[in-house]
Amino acid sequence: MKDLLVKYKLVLKFILTFLLVYGTLTFAYKFYLDNANINNKTDDLTYLVAKQTDVLLENLGYDSVIEKHPDEPSMKLIINGKYVARVVEGCNSVSILILFTSFVLAFVGKFKTTFLYILAGSVLLYVVNLFRIVILSIGLYHYPWRSEELHTVVFPLIIYGMVFLLWMLWVNKFSNLTKTDD
Repeated sequence: MKDLLVKYKLVLKFILTFLLVYGTLTFAYKFYLDNANINNKTDDLTYLVAKQTDVLLENLGYDSVIEKHPDEPSMKLIINGKYVARVVEGCNSVSILILFTSFVLAFVGKFKTTFLYILAGSVLLYVVNLFRIVILSIGLYHYPWRSEELHTVVFPLIIYGMVFLLWMLWVNKFSNLTKTDD
């Protein structure tokens, strides 16, 4: 048994670190949501994403409006008078950022490099997510019959593809993992 633990030390360290960081951040986020969604109120992060989406759409020439959904903690997104989407908690990219951060910390590098990479990667993922929502909203406005493909295939591919590319860059260029660590 000891031989197996020695042989798979790096794998076990990765798994345990990932699960610990992911569990801790997820628990903290759930705590935040439980306190933010009192009285069917949209949490501040989701509201911020909806507001920034609205601003980007306005800058692209669309008459965009966000409104509090009357029956649930989400924001209604209206383009040129047409209700096209709800901005819900899952749209705010926090769960993606938790996943990204957990992976990077599981393959930790130097403190400063790790911190800056998580910070830069998180900002990049947040911005990509905003543009993903904007493009999805425009797509839903112009091509509502394609909503299933847009929402469940194309746009998750964009954000998860970006996360994967950032992970690969991290592991291959910045983490403490070296070629001699077999």
